[in-house]
Amino acid sequence: MNGPTKNGSSSCRYTLLTGATGLVGQYLLRDLLLAGERLAVIVRPGKDGTAFERIDSILRRWERELGTQLPRPVVLSGCITASHCDLSSDDLHWIRGNCRRVLHNAAVLKFEGVDRSREPWVTNVGGTQNVLNLCREVGITDFHYVSTAYVCGAQTGVIMEGQLDVGQDFRNDYERSKFESEKLVRACNWIEPATIYRPAVIAGDSRTGYTASYHGLYLYLRLMATLVPRQPVDADGFRHTPIRLPMSGSEPRNVVPVDWVSAVICRLLGRSEARGMTFHLAPDIPLTPRRVVECCYTYFRSKGVVYCENEVPEDLPLSPFEDEFLKSVRLYRSYDRSDPWFDRTNLMRFAGDLRCPVIDEAMIHRFLRFGELDRWGKHRPKVDRSGDEVRSQLERIEQIRSVLDASGSAEVVAALRPRGLSSQGSFQIGLDIQGPGGGQWRLTESEDGRLQVTLGLPLDPKAAVLRITVSELERTVEEIGGPMTRFFRNLAPDTDEQWCDQVVTRLRPSFVEASR
Repeated sequence: MNGPTKNGSSSCRYTLLTGATGLVGQYLLRDLLLAGERLAVIVRPGKDGTAFERIDSILRRWERELGTQLPRPVVLSGCITASHCDLSSDDLHWIRGNCRRVLHNAAVLKFEGVDRSREPWVTNVGGTQNVLNLCREVGITDFHYVSTAYVCGAQTGVIMEGQLDVGQDFRNDYERSKFESEKLVRACNWIEPATIYRPAVIAGDSRTGYTASYHGLYLYLRLMATLVPRQPVDADGFRHTPIRLPMSGSEPRNVVPVDWVSAVICRLLGRSEARGMTFHLAPDIPLTPRRVVECCYTYFRSKGVVYCENEVPEDLPLSPFEDEFLKSVRLYRSYDRSDPWFDRTNLMRFAGDLRCPVIDEAMIHRFLRFGELDRWGKHRPKVDRSGDEVRSQLERIEQIRSVLDASGSAEVVAALRPRGLSSQGSFQIGLDIQGPGGGQWRLTESEDGRLQVTLGLPLDPKAAVLRITVSELERTVEEIGGPMTRFFRNLAPDTDEQWCDQVVTRLRPSFVEASR
C-alpha cells in the first residue's frame, strides 16, 4: 500500500482539461496526474469505447510504461463542439462546485476545410467558444489555452510572444482557425487574461518515439519508410533515392518533442506569476531538412537527395520516386522556404531550465522505429474492456451508494470518523482509488449519520484521503473477510463494528492527511 504523503496539488480544487485523448493531451494527462494535480476531463464517447473507457485505456498504457498505477481523473462525458459542451446538468453542477481552472487543449489539425461548418473550424473556433461559454456558466475565470506558434501565419523574421494580429496571411485553414480561436480567448471579457501556450511543430516522444499523430515530421518519415525500401540496392549496398528538393537544406524548422511540450505546460500551469502571459514553446536548436535526410540515410542506408536553391527545373522530368514524394507532401510545400524565429523571452524566464531536447540522429531513429512498429498509425490497440472492474465512474458511485444504503452505515461512520471529532460533527473522507477501473470520490456523513457518495475528492484541505489501488483495496477487504468482502462488486451483507475497526486499522497507512 502507498504510505502517507502530502497532497501534491497547490489546491484541492480540480483543473478541467479538454483534448485529453489527443497526442499532447495524453502527456498532459500523465504529467498532471504524476504531479498530484486533481484533474477532470471532458471526453467524447467514441466507437472505441465510452468516455471513461477511452481515458482508462490511455492510463493503462502509461501504467505499463511507468510500472506504477496512476490516479484516475474525474471523467465527464461531453463534446466541446456542442452547446454546454454536451454536459449533463449534474456534471455542470459538479464543475461549478469543484473546478478552479480550465486547460483548453482540444484542437483538430486539418489544413483544408470544405467550409466553416466543417473541421477544423467546428472544433478550433466553435469548440473554443463553447468552452469559454462553459466558463461563464460555471464561474471559472482562470483560463489556459494551447494555441500554436503558427498563428503568425506566413510571416518571417522574429515573432514576439505577445504578437498576434498584424494583418498576416495564412498558409491554410488550420493556421487561420487557430488564429481566430486565440483572438476569441484574448477578447473574452468574463475570464481573466488567459495564459496561452504556443508550441511549434510537435513531434513524438524524445525517449520512446511514441506518437498518436502522423503529421508534420512523421509524414516525411513515413514517406521515407514507405518509398526507400522499394528502391533497388546498388553494388555498394545503398538504395538510391533520386530526388531534387527546392531548398538549400539548411532552412530552420521549429520542431519540438511532445514530452517536452507537456513538461513545460505543466510547469507554467503551476506558476501563478506566469498567469496571463503568452509562451512560445520553440526549440533551442532548430531542425533542418538536411539533418532529417542524413538521419534517414543512416537508417535506411540510402543516398541520392539533391538540394536545389530554387525550384526544380521544369524541363527536367521527375523520377518516379521524386514524383510520388512531392505529390505526397503537397500540403506542406508552403513551409519549404520559411519558418520564423520565435521569441522565447517569457519561456526562458519561467521555464528556462527545462531545455528542449535536441532532435538528433538517435531520436529520429527512435521516431522511425516506433512508426514502423505502429505500422504508421494502422496498429491501434483496442480499448481493454476485460474484467468487470472496468466500468464507468457513475456506475461505481451507484454501486458504492447501494452498498451503503443496503447495509446501513452507522458502524462504518463510527469507525471512519477522524479521532478527536465529536460524534455530532459531520466529516468527509476521500477515496482516491488508483489503477484500472479506479476513480475519485468522497464519502460525506449526512444529517442522519449515513455516508453519501459523490464524485471527486473533498475540497477541504484537512480532509483525509484514502489513496490505494483497486487491487490493494479488494485484496485487503478479502483478507479480512466478512461483510462488504466484494465492496466494489455490489454485494452488501450487514456490517459489524469489529469488522469496520479491522478495515480502518488495515487501511490507516494509506490515508493521506493534509495539515490536520
